[in-house]
Amino acid sequence: MILHLREDYKSDSLKIGDMDSLPSNQFHHWFQDALKAEIKEPNAMTLATVTPEGKPSARVVLLKDYGPEGFTFFTNYDSKKGKELAQNPAVALVFLWLGLHRQVRIEGMAERLSAEASEAYFQSRPRRSQVGAWASPQSTVLESRDWLLTKVKSVEKKYKGQEKLPLPEYWGGYLVRPTLFEFWQGQTSRLHDRFQYTKSANGNWVIERLAP
Repeated sequence: MILHLREDYKSDSLKIGDMDSLPSNQFHHWFQDALKAEIKEPNAMTLATVTPEGKPSARVVLLKDYGPEGFTFFTNYDSKKGKELAQNPAVALVFLWLGLHRQVRIEGMAERLSAEASEAYFQSRPRRSQVGAWASPQSTVLESRDWLLTKVKSVEKKYKGQEKLPLPEYWGGYLVRPTLFEFWQGQTSRLHDRFQYTKSANGNWVIERLAP
């Protein structure tokens, strides 16, 4: 039964002295650990947005870049998430690397990347993915899959012979600028280690241990 599904996490204890003073560096260390551990799609992250009615809305997207400035992903601006971000740029991200008993939570504000940055990434994608972005009216109701496949053929015909397709005006990237990080390390008896980074008034990051 689901009621009895349970795993006791037995990882090394995490101490505040183990944490980097900059959360972006700490994320980098953990992301590299996930790569070395060959975690399946370590860049998969839950992206939570807010609907105009104030309801939470979440889905999994792929992280495409990260650094001190924030976290980058790409999508259709006319999709459900794109419309929600246009109304309210406040977001939350979650990375879960179960093989390492680790989770990272991030809260922040999303802003669109420049058209130049979006185009550079778009044209680095496989051609079939570029065609898919042109063919799919993301998040809208379809009458059938055949309708979508017909649209794909139409796009293929239109851009026949072109290795790289132009960037659709409704497609591009976002940069999430973090305001909060939480690093979670699973421990036995559910006494997990949790460390939160928040910014102080002077702009420095403050690290605090949270109760599990």
